[in-house]
Amino acid sequence: MPTTDLATLNDAPVDDFVAAIGEIFENAPWIAAEAAALRPFATVTALHDAMMTIVRNAPLDTKLTFLRGHPELAGKVARAGAMTAASIAEQGSLGLNRLSDAAFERFEAVNAAWRAKFGFPFIVCVRRHTRDSILACFARRLDNAVATEIDASLDEIAFISRLRLVEKLTGPGMPVTNGRLSTHVLDTVRGRPAAGVAVSLHEIGANETALLAQTVTNADGRTDAPLIADQPLRIGTYELRFEIGAYFAGLGADSPFLDVVPVRFRIAEPEAHYHVPLLASPWTYTTYRGS
Repeated sequence: MPTTDLATLNDAPVDDFVAAIGEIFENAPWIAAEAAALRPFATVTALHDAMMTIVRNAPLDTKLTFLRGHPELAGKVARAGAMTAASIAEQGSLGLNRLSDAAFERFEAVNAAWRAKFGFPFIVCVRRHTRDSILACFARRLDNAVATEIDASLDEIAFISRLRLVEKLTGPGMPVTNGRLSTHVLDTVRGRPAAGVAVSLHEIGANETALLAQTVTNADGRTDAPLIADQPLRIGTYELRFEIGAYFAGLGADSPFLDVVPVRFRIAEPEAHYHVPLLASPWTYTTYRGS
């Protein structure tokens, strides 16, 4: 994806400004055109804030037209791939364009209920959610009043457009868009980091469990790279599985009591750092949210 820097964008002709970042809002280059008149921007965050202010201050009929220009999640348009390139990539990252027939029908049912009440599509920043989290948002926000839901939809569009903007633009004051998930293992018998522990990360869904990563701890008891980084952490339930039994057996422990230690936890802050350490012996373990 081509990128530019903020200084260049501040000095660019209006048409070039719109061409560079007009697509960060779905089918709405008019937002970038209005933002061009507010230059210069000192930071990338200031630019994004200004664009969101333009949207939030727009007349109600303009807001509704803007919201109606967004595609439904996992709808027929998504299956056909008839969306903007950004929406295709975002929905595809969660497999919403290739659901089973049963899952597709479930999304179609909630989409229909949403259209009947609000008259515009359900909008959520897919890159910050698991499928289960999205369906939970559907259920929770369906009770909103129309005015409340317009504001909630614009909040989600702020997350969507912010992620799209940082992929197209560099410069000072970049907004925070990524989270990080990490772990380390301490051997409480030997009083040192536990090297060579096999670790796997799983997403725990309502109907299935997905393996996301497999790795082994290094000499510091940590993984060479974070389990998840350089992207938002998806809101949902996860489980780390530590093969503690094999580790202590390899050190000569006689029939360790613990085998695989599962640590199940929830992620609620996509841009935060979640550190999940494990302090273990062959017989007991402790965990907590670290930093």
